[in-house]
Amino acid sequence: MPRSRFRTRRRPPLALALPALLAIAFLAMPLLGILARTSWGDLGTHLTSPDVTEALRLSLVVSLWALVLSLLLGVPLAWLLARVDFPGKALVRSLVLLPMVLPPTVGGVALLLGFGRRGLLGPWLEDTFGITLPFHTSGAVVAATFVAMPFLVISLEGALGGLRPRYEETAASLGASPFRVFLTVTLPMVAPGLAAGAALTWARALGEFGATITFAGNLPGTTQTLPLQVYLLLQDSPQAATSVSLLLLAIAMAVLVALRGRWTGAASPRGAAPHATLGDPGPAAPQTDPSPADPSPADSAPTDPSPADSAPTDSVPADRVPADSASADPTRLAKGANSPAATPSWALHADVSGFNELTLDAEPGTTIAIVGENGAGKTTLLRALLGLTPRAHAELRLGDLDVTGLPPHQRGVAWVPQDGALFPHLSALANTAYGLRAQGVGRGEARASAQRWLDRLGVGPLAHRKPAQLSGGQAQRVALARALAARPRLLLLDEPLAALDQTTRAQVRHTLRTHLAGFSGVCLIVTHDPVEAVSLADRVLVLEAGRALQDAPPAEVTRHPRSPWVARMLGRNAWAGQARGDGLALASGGRIVAAEQLPEGSRALAIIAPESVSVHRRRPDGSPRNVWPGTVREITASGSRLRVLIGSAESPDLIAEVTPGAAAELGLVEGAAVWSSVKATEVTLVSL
Repeated sequence: MPRSRFRTRRRPPLALALPALLAIAFLAMPLLGILARTSWGDLGTHLTSPDVTEALRLSLVVSLWALVLSLLLGVPLAWLLARVDFPGKALVRSLVLLPMVLPPTVGGVALLLGFGRRGLLGPWLEDTFGITLPFHTSGAVVAATFVAMPFLVISLEGALGGLRPRYEETAASLGASPFRVFLTVTLPMVAPGLAAGAALTWARALGEFGATITFAGNLPGTTQTLPLQVYLLLQDSPQAATSVSLLLLAIAMAVLVALRGRWTGAASPRGAAPHATLGDPGPAAPQTDPSPADPSPADSAPTDPSPADSAPTDSVPADRVPADSASADPTRLAKGANSPAATPSWALHADVSGFNELTLDAEPGTTIAIVGENGAGKTTLLRALLGLTPRAHAELRLGDLDVTGLPPHQRGVAWVPQDGALFPHLSALANTAYGLRAQGVGRGEARASAQRWLDRLGVGPLAHRKPAQLSGGQAQRVALARALAARPRLLLLDEPLAALDQTTRAQVRHTLRTHLAGFSGVCLIVTHDPVEAVSLADRVLVLEAGRALQDAPPAEVTRHPRSPWVARMLGRNAWAGQARGDGLALASGGRIVAAEQLPEGSRALAIIAPESVSVHRRRPDGSPRNVWPGTVREITASGSRLRVLIGSAESPDLIAEVTPGAAAELGLVEGAAVWSSVKATEVTLVSL
């Protein structure tokens, strides 16, 4: 039974309900008056009279031209207000809003003083181009545009403000120029807001009266639009004026009904997807799992019970991999001077300044994992390499080419954001071909190459699906295929697997590792997953406050992490302190004894593997040098073992790893009092 049957209607307080009902009656009364006073028998005669039909024709011409001018001028203005910060922006926005609050007759006077024969610009227009706006149809168009264009600008600015710039930035990283991004990504994604704004603009232009009669006059067949005709009919034929008013009312209501709440913000019917408001570009194509009745080939393969990075579950059959030839290889050279594949491989050299202060060098084929706490500057580093942030600046050289002064779309730096940022209005195939098309590759060739990349990543059969019809793993593979198909010089991946479940993450991780092995540039991967850092990267770059704290192979970082955060990310206990005698005086209080010794007073990190921590119900006897009482705070599963978080007043929180059998034998439950011990030989000291 529908849930709506059980909903309890909220009864509004009488003190609010009564004024609200009076307001509704106040607004409805004039409309009811028109309906009640309309001479329905003479309606056809009134609306088909020559004067009315001529005024209607002229109104349609004027309103449509006003709409065209509003689109040509208002769309760029809305984009400027939504996307660019410049001095005087608040003043420009006030100018846009001014015609909406200005009395129409005052607007007409202002137009006369600006564009009239004795106005500021009127004499120049007449002498130079022979254009006279007052008392001419073009004057009526100008007046209608003046009062109606703000509706389009405000509507579209709101829609652009609701569109995440990540889509446009991703398109730029694939090689699309700003104007191409605007036409192929921005406008399609804000189309609902643009359509709603255009409809309101046209309706407002159709009903314009005050500015038109003041600036353009009331000349039959030239400037006498339908609202002006109503004004004249009121003096000679009130019944005809009522009939024409009913026509204008019907048109206005039809526009509002067509908008279906986009302007008013009305709620969508229950169970239906919400319509976009004028400040909302519409649903951003959520990446949902496909129906169980429609499993995709990419995600329906049985998973391998072996470790996550063993045999892939998403491998592509050999007969679907294209031959390694110039015509079939998706990595072959692109056309054009800015082709990312102008040379066989691309080394990386970057000097980054600003929030990030570091120098980065890497040979072709290197994959670098970037790790660090939130706010360490990981994403800022990627955006600096893309040239998309004022927080940091990168002097960037790729191979022998200095791209520092190039705009993002000419750098050959492809970016895959965390959510993939697939363009929701394009299919998987069109998404993948987007970068090639932006580089000037023909449509057929680009789509063929895109299909090969989708096949290689195991999502070829899904080529014609939209992003909303893909699961998270499928969408991430399409995003990766799109980036690789664009043949970048540098590949940037910002937590590409973070939103995936464990099984899908293992599949996509294997796919990513396979294709990065043949990548001729450098790849940077931002991640919080130690498995990704160890299994995908040749080097791990640890950032702290924008600086490089450690840059070493994964094995070195695993053995000797120089950051407590990285050590904990790797599943180890990490305590910072100062060397004192035979151990470390911890920064948080307490002391730990270690077998190795460091210079007195030097800063260091004590690293203890969870499996090196012993847990006892009574104080242990024997050789352990480090013994602390504590309380079990949390028990979680980690594979076939349990991780026990032990809190202690004498030491920082400690994680121990035990078997389920040992936990049962010790009776470990949350809140249990325990003792933990660590041998001095199990403590690793890392100098900071």
